Parts: sequence; C-alpha cells; structure tokens
Amino acid sequence: MEGRININVSSTDYDKTSKEIASTLTLVEEMVHENDCFVVTDSEFAFGWHFYVVSVKSGMIQKFADQKGEEFSRLRGKGVEKKFLSWLSEKMEQKNLKVKLAIKEEMESSKYGIF
Repeated sequence: MEGRININVSSTDYDKTSKEIASTLTLVEEMVHENDCFVVTDSEFAFGWHFYVVSVKSGMIQKFADQKGEEFSRLRGKGVEKKFLSWLSEKMEQKNLKVKLAIKEEMESSKYGIF
C-alpha cells in the first residue's frame, strides 16, 4: 500500500475550503496523470472552526514535485511534504480562505512538547 500524507485542516467555512482543496488537488491529479489520490474527511465543528483531514498519496506529491522542478524546490519547508504544504497553503491564501494546514503526524508527535 502506498504511503499517504495526512494534513489537518482548520477552517471557518468547511464547504468552501473543502471544495477548494478538492478542486486544487484534482488539478494536481490531472497534471500528474493520476486518479483517486486524495480523500477529504467530514468535519468536526468546535469553537467556531471546522476541523478535518485531507489524506494525499505520497506518490502523487512526489510526481508533482518532480514536474514542478526548481519552482517546487524553492518553496518553504524541509522535505517534499513540507514544501507541498507550503504550496497548498499559498493556493488557499490566493483564494482568500481562512484556513490553517498542518501535517497530522507532526501535530500528534508534539502533543506533549512545547509548541
């Protein structure tokens, strides 16, 4: 089974942001000639925010990084996952969406640490 990157999403508008993230990732799928490479979960609502997870196949992200080449390598972050997160965050900012993205595994590993 192929590895996945799980991205925690915090948003004030689930419908708008989930549709925009799905639309953006669908364009990435088309660009790298892949299908069914991501899943957007339902949201949990608390404190005025919607919390949900977007799971993306690592292979699609790697193909995307390879296709983008130098443009991708200039993005903020260490490693492909962080750079992809930076790219996706930029895309959401361009759409003026109030959304926060973080890699799920990193959040869980720092649960008892200092942020």
